[in-house]
Amino acid sequence: MPDPLPMFPLNMVLFPGVSVPLTVFEDRYRALIHHLLRIEDPAARLFGSVGIREGYEVGDHGAQSLYRVGCRLQLTDVEAHPDGTFDVIAVGQERIRLDRLDASGLFPVGHVTELPDSQKPVAETVLEQARVAFTAYRAALADLSGDPYSGALPRDPTYLSWTLSALAPLPMPDRQSLLEAESPETRLILVTDLLRSELRAMNVIPSLPATDVARTRWSPN
Repeated sequence: MPDPLPMFPLNMVLFPGVSVPLTVFEDRYRALIHHLLRIEDPAARLFGSVGIREGYEVGDHGAQSLYRVGCRLQLTDVEAHPDGTFDVIAVGQERIRLDRLDASGLFPVGHVTELPDSQKPVAETVLEQARVAFTAYRAALADLSGDPYSGALPRDPTYLSWTLSALAPLPMPDRQSLLEAESPETRLILVTDLLRSELRAMNVIPSLPATDVARTRWSPN
């Protein structure tokens, strides 16, 4: 049976293993944070997020259309402000499928099912091609606006697939496709192709990263 989970839809796609800062100012999501803070065990302060396909994060109309595949997150850091808003950090844990959303309470609650990744081994050639594509993109972008990533890339294929998906400068539908990929190998093949496309675009307009050309904007909340 699907599990109930507080939900925070966003105009962005989040990935397992990745930290995300959020500014929380709307009443229903402030209520969500208050609910989580009342949970004694920090490890149990969990909520879910799915991307907004159409609509807005805030306001009376809110989200009009949501993607069904999203991510369960753990609230890890909270800074409360005198005006009642919060700055928080959450860390993605695993993929979820949103089966039903109940927006009748103080904050949205989703009925979700966990979506584990396939554990099928990833071919070494796929891993190498993904690393090479990201290294080339990283070098090209470093000359323009600085290195987008610090440290060595993960060796584990699953973590590598999530890291590259999070770092790839892609519009929301492409990022959603990466999140929905059924295995690390499929995801790595897809992100490699997308990074190569970005590099080709950067070669056409060398003064701009491809991500600055006709991209869907991310909301700060």
